[in-house]
Amino acid sequence: MGQVGVIVVAAGKGTRMGSAVSKQYLPLAGKPVLVHTMEAFEKMELVHSVVLVIGAGDEEYCSGLVRRYGLVKVSAIVTGGADRQASVYQGLQALDPEVEWVLVHDGVRPFISAEEAAGCLEAARAHGAAVLAVPVKDTIKVVGAQGRIESTPERSTLWAIQTPQAFRVTELAAAHELACREGYSGTDDAMLVERAGQAVYVVEGSYANIKITTPEDLEWAEFRLRQKGEAGNS
Repeated sequence: MGQVGVIVVAAGKGTRMGSAVSKQYLPLAGKPVLVHTMEAFEKMELVHSVVLVIGAGDEEYCSGLVRRYGLVKVSAIVTGGADRQASVYQGLQALDPEVEWVLVHDGVRPFISAEEAAGCLEAARAHGAAVLAVPVKDTIKVVGAQGRIESTPERSTLWAIQTPQAFRVTELAAAHELACREGYSGTDDAMLVERAGQAVYVVEGSYANIKITTPEDLEWAEFRLRQKGEAGNS
């Protein structure tokens, strides 16, 4: 069975945090958000190697983080492209040739668990491609340009997609190359794979696997880590 690699995408700058520092580098319980994410994969037995994709100019800083926190599974640090899609493709090029399956994960989702990652990978191996997701809690409205509600989708069919997203490396690379040739831009990797004709399956994840994009998210993350620490000390 081929090796499992992870592409951690941390090339974005982010504006919703309202900080001069990129959200992946903001401190969370004493260390950058990105380090928490990387440490989660460092501890997973199923993961053989990690490629970290970062923004231009962050190379030296991130190399220092890898050394400081002993992230020995990091096999490459690469500079991302013009957008997330291009950044993932850069990461694909840097994977070890022995990697057959890849998990693509947001650098600002630090609460991914080994069980969730394993479940996503297992589904991908069974079906070809899989993503973590959670059922939508709120009623969703489709709203027009003038603010008028146009329709209300059936909530039971709606899922909020998370990461990691798991694929066979060759199939994800082919989907990216097809999209590039045809000038198509998707919001996640699953869209590209779906468009290339591959079925993608959903694996139910956790509402705790949040993407930290706002100050409120960061506050919640601090609270969650305090709770976990208190539970571990009790």
